[in-house]
Amino acid sequence: MELTPLLAVVLFLPPPLAVAHMAWTAASRRRGMRCYLLDYVCYKPADDLTLTTELACAIVQRNERLGIPEFRFLVRLISRTGLGDRTYAPRNLLDGREELAAQRDSVDEMDACFDGAVPELLARTGLRARDVDVLVVNVNGFFPEPCLASRVVRRYGMREDVAAYNLSGMGCSGTLVAVDVARNAMRARSPRPVVALVVSTESLAPHWYAGKERTMMLAQCLFRCGGAAVLLSSDQAHRGRAKMELRRLVRSTTAASDDAYSCIMQREDDDGLRGASISKALPKAALRAFAANLQRLLPRVLPAMEIARLAADLAWQNLLQRRRHRGQTKLKINLKAGVDHICLHAGGVAVIDAVKKSFGLEERDVEPSRMTLHRWGNTSASSVWYVLSWGNTSASSVWYVLSYMEAKGRLRRGDKVLMVTFGSGFKCNSCVWEVAGDMADKGAWADCIDAYPPESKPSPFLEKFTWINDEAADESSSPFWRT
Repeated sequence: MELTPLLAVVLFLPPPLAVAHMAWTAASRRRGMRCYLLDYVCYKPADDLTLTTELACAIVQRNERLGIPEFRFLVRLISRTGLGDRTYAPRNLLDGREELAAQRDSVDEMDACFDGAVPELLARTGLRARDVDVLVVNVNGFFPEPCLASRVVRRYGMREDVAAYNLSGMGCSGTLVAVDVARNAMRARSPRPVVALVVSTESLAPHWYAGKERTMMLAQCLFRCGGAAVLLSSDQAHRGRAKMELRRLVRSTTAASDDAYSCIMQREDDDGLRGASISKALPKAALRAFAANLQRLLPRVLPAMEIARLAADLAWQNLLQRRRHRGQTKLKINLKAGVDHICLHAGGVAVIDAVKKSFGLEERDVEPSRMTLHRWGNTSASSVWYVLSWGNTSASSVWYVLSYMEAKGRLRRGDKVLMVTFGSGFKCNSCVWEVAGDMADKGAWADCIDAYPPESKPSPFLEKFTWINDEAADESSSPFWRT
């Protein structure tokens, strides 16, 4: 309550009424600090943007800077990603203009995503663009002027007093940063009810790396088109039709460390070609950020018995460590004791396997992330696990994972869903949603959900390009190489 109204209440109202008024105001403000997820829409690109196996390899083949060793390296990368044959790429890439991308290509890419998600989201919730009080647009690598948030305001005719925020450079963790910005903006306007629109996507059109430095070649196989629009509200009247309610959100960044700050960095190679470089310090930086995040999150979500068990286990291991001079203690944390579902950032096959093993999860728990990886891509891979595990992905991938859970009918009222994202910097962000109502929309998975999980997921690249494993193969022996 602001100071002037507070003084007026105290001075001019009888004490019982003043106390009642202040209690009512405090309760209203507390209700206004709730954050409900009304609905969300995952963008499905047009079918003519599908990147098949043949197209992916043809794009690599037409890069005349690359020889057979580089081609073999890239195809091996792609074959280990877990991607299927139905992911999507920007139009300039499919048209053969990957090195000649213009700003118009990025703008068209953004408009397609906005139009493929925002109008549908508003129609599903019954709200208008002019009902939006707060707008947060998160696009990592494209920041024109006017900004993309202004473009959304203009494109859909939002009010002049809408609070618009534009985020960039946040990497794969950006979508939860955007949710946090929206939540804080709603809190600042409490107790007035607020509706917030969050849009997260990535512009791939201008970011194709055409060089041959292996640590920077990952962009040729890790990025795919995607995006999501999310509608949040602090209005108590929307509680009955909300899908989920935000219970916790924790953000961690270890950018003060030189290794963490520089482990993923956009730079130019020796030939002046720009790309994203990934260093060997990435695994350590990522694990440190994850540990820092869990240290703050777990006490808020785990039940008292699990916390007590962890404390006893830690004390016992510390005692053994002092007696036997053992190395670092390793705790077995049961995440499922505090949450029902884990919406894991689809950062690669190895990161999914590592989290599954570390937390004793079942295959069903990580199935949504694996299937998102297969259907939508948005990941990277390499012959060494640290690149495979933590490569950059689309900032919106966790919404596709959530959509898979919903399409499979796994989310029930009262269930708690943990979302985890990683990003350059190095950042680890997490949040816990509680399902407020039964969720059964199939969303972007509608045309294929019944085919998942497939009985087997053989790599279409290895099936069609078996010669890449023949180390003796050269240009003359490969039937697929350019002539």
